[in-house]
Amino acid sequence: MRRYTPLQRAVGLLVFAVSSALAAVVSIVPSTDAELLLAKAAQLEPMTIRLEEALLPAPAAYVREDRLQRGDTYRGLLTRLAIGAADVQLLLRQPEMRLLRPGVIVTAEVRADLRAGKENEGELVWLSFLGARDTLIRIERAGQGLVASEQPAQIVTHTEMKSALIRTSLFAATDAAGIPDAVAIQLAEVFASEVDFHRELRQGDRFSVLYEMHSVEGWPLRAGKVLAAEFTNQGRKHRALRYAGNYYAPDGKNMRKALLRSPLELSRVSSGFGMRMHPLHKGWRAHQGVDYAAPAGTRVRAVGDGIVEFAGQRGGYGNLVILRHDSRHSTWYAHLKAFGRGIRTNARVAQGDAVGLVGQTGWATGPHLHYEFRVAGVARNPLSVPLPAGTPLARHEMAPFRVHVQALAGPLDLLAHHQVAALE
Repeated sequence: MRRYTPLQRAVGLLVFAVSSALAAVVSIVPSTDAELLLAKAAQLEPMTIRLEEALLPAPAAYVREDRLQRGDTYRGLLTRLAIGAADVQLLLRQPEMRLLRPGVIVTAEVRADLRAGKENEGELVWLSFLGARDTLIRIERAGQGLVASEQPAQIVTHTEMKSALIRTSLFAATDAAGIPDAVAIQLAEVFASEVDFHRELRQGDRFSVLYEMHSVEGWPLRAGKVLAAEFTNQGRKHRALRYAGNYYAPDGKNMRKALLRSPLELSRVSSGFGMRMHPLHKGWRAHQGVDYAAPAGTRVRAVGDGIVEFAGQRGGYGNLVILRHDSRHSTWYAHLKAFGRGIRTNARVAQGDAVGLVGQTGWATGPHLHYEFRVAGVARNPLSVPLPAGTPLARHEMAPFRVHVQALAGPLDLLAHHQVAALE
């Protein structure tokens, strides 16, 4: 091996350092004309923009939407849509305009072409709105006149997910959360056997719900069925899932009892079961039922399937309907203003059918429903009597039901966790 002296090693290191520095300098020096141009500073050059060429032309027509309000006039609505006076007169003569009802949204395309003067401004191109029986009414220009047509509306269904906190009442909570009243009524019906909405609802109770929403051309039409819901009442959680046209708990138990707890969907108990001072006779008497305060004409429903045993007038009961549900259970509905359609002796009724309307017949100081629940002929307290259970899900249905439950449990859990996080 060759050995270097200290002097030779020092010279070698010096040569290496100098060559490395030269290489570094060479590497940062631009080597092409393109790199030389990029290295120069950029220069801004003015550009002329013609504003009249940059602006978009004014549209020849506008599409406007407005809702027919309660107390509104057709003329007022059409004027708000910027339809010209001549076409307003034509529209008011169209028979199809009589199908327009308050709350319905009207869409119209109206000309606004100012380039040829104002003679075409406000001219109707077409107008449409949803009529009865889910039909779409369309009125459109045909020459100097208007032609109307009617066809089935294209209804789109999607699922809504909402949750709410009870502060005063179920309807106040659903209103605050933007949940339709039809869904609130279904919630009260689904959980009627688990939650007494007349006495047990508390501030701080909460619920989550998945329900169908039907729409036409992007506008909400109406709510559909509740698909799944969870209600927490006084710390107790109740969950219901729709399957095969009915509602079941996750374990397959039928959420609906054979008999409902109340014959009115939502109302107030004005007089309970037991001894009371009679409002007319001014003496202490046994009150063998429960009185529900409700406006005259409120729908009274059958609490269960049964046969009409009696329908007519009976003394202080006034107009009375008696339903026999089985060999032991019967229910009485008194002071009715009128009987439901088809309610007569020996007629069959299904749970939820209208047996009559709240009235003030017989011994009554005001409109209300007197309701009795009898077991083997003996009056029992309708608010506390044990109700017969509904038919549970059949064993062979449990496997597909569990698959269905898993698909709905995820959104319900998500809503419940979101609500808890919001409360915290």
